[in-house]
Amino acid sequence: MTKQRQRASAPAPETKRCAIYTRKSTTMGLEQEFNSLDAQREACLAYIERQQGWTLVDERYDDGGFTGANIDRPAFQRLLADVDAGKVDVIVVYKVDRLSRSLLDFVKVMERLSTAGASFVSITQNFSTADAMGRLTMNMLMSFAEFEREMISERTRDKIAGARRKGKWTGGPVPFGYSAKDKKLVVNEAEAHVVREAFTLFLAHRQMATVARELNKRGLLPRASKHGRKGGPLWSKDSIARVLRSPLYAGRMMYGDELYEGEHPRLIDDVTYRQAQKLLGMAGRELRVTGTNPEYVLRGLLRCGLCGEAMCPGSTTKKSGKTYRFYRCSTRDKYGTDRCSARPLPARAIEDFVVARITEATADGTLAERIQVKLAARVAKERTTFVEVRKALSAQVAEALAATSRLTEEVVRLEGRARELVEAKLRVEATRLDDAERRLRALEDDAVNVELLESQQEWFVGALRNFGKVWGDMTPENQGRLLRALVAKVSVGEETGVCRAELVNFDAVASAKEAA
Repeated sequence: MTKQRQRASAPAPETKRCAIYTRKSTTMGLEQEFNSLDAQREACLAYIERQQGWTLVDERYDDGGFTGANIDRPAFQRLLADVDAGKVDVIVVYKVDRLSRSLLDFVKVMERLSTAGASFVSITQNFSTADAMGRLTMNMLMSFAEFEREMISERTRDKIAGARRKGKWTGGPVPFGYSAKDKKLVVNEAEAHVVREAFTLFLAHRQMATVARELNKRGLLPRASKHGRKGGPLWSKDSIARVLRSPLYAGRMMYGDELYEGEHPRLIDDVTYRQAQKLLGMAGRELRVTGTNPEYVLRGLLRCGLCGEAMCPGSTTKKSGKTYRFYRCSTRDKYGTDRCSARPLPARAIEDFVVARITEATADGTLAERIQVKLAARVAKERTTFVEVRKALSAQVAEALAATSRLTEEVVRLEGRARELVEAKLRVEATRLDDAERRLRALEDDAVNVELLESQQEWFVGALRNFGKVWGDMTPENQGRLLRALVAKVSVGEETGVCRAELVNFDAVASAKEAA
């Protein structure tokens, strides 16, 4: 009777509002009718039903496809907000690593729960944060969970590095020009054509903006993205630069700063890629001078007849729907009429005059033939020099390699003072071998120079042979390139009214090159 009265007077268990939190790192399998999140929730729900006074809140907190490395998860943030608002007393999870895999984040969450007067329970590990022993055990488990996450990350990085060194594609956005099939890159012929055309246009025009404009005009557009702007994507200077600089298209796979032979098919040959990289790295006159105002094709060539300084593009004036261009004396623009009184000159008239003189000079084809002979001799000389230097360096590498092999065998055989002397010789030979191999690798730039010179020669001579026909079809950039390769200087005498165009002396150029 006394025991019955004691049981009747015992206080009712405290009611605790419980929230179940579930998480899965990937989205794989979430489309199934009963997935991992459902299994976690069902197990947690059964645990809550066995506890006296525990009730489940109506809100669900499920994060599918979110890592435990951080707490930037939408459902988890909602849960923490409800804890702060006093709506949740206990957070119930299947395992402690469902909450977090970062020890630092876990400690911060525990402090936040403690401030709100809430607790945390892991149903498969049989402890909670309601007592000191449970908190100690949980911190130990979290340390192991973080260690496991870091080990997985390291193994993943090592796996990616090893795959890249073998030339394998390791996933991510599929590069333009390729498609992904069986976790490998295969050629997408429609896009590959655009990539090859981009390299061809760049070698011809040397301007990334021109390449982008030409591809857009032809309708050879980049791949549409999922979040592309209205009207479809267009090529830009930056997107063209990314294509031109990517070693992927030359059959290489990059990891860090190192390149490895890729197992994917290449879209362009090594010569084309090296030529493009050479042009991209150039900061010479050819690239700079066509960067702005390309329609002023005599820029850099036209000189003032009074002071001898350069005539620069002047401002344009529009009247009655017409555009007028002028060349202005740079001295007058900088220092005023006291230093030079030359007036602005009509650009179109001077350019037409120079083009007419060149048309006359190239009409019979003799000028093109003479220049071709000179340039062919220069290319042959460059190629011969390159072959001779490469042969000499290869011989040096072979000689140094043989010497190091012989000295290495002597080091193994000898002892004492004799061994020290041989080791000193071995270090000298190893240094000589490294130097010869470095110079041989650097010689690749000379090979690119010869290839560029040969391609420029073909383009230049071909344009001269048909100057009258091709001039009107050229872009302003290519017109400027041709004139700068052919014309040494154009001067206009304002007092005499004489315009003089001097062609480049190719005999002198060839002689100077041979003397160098």
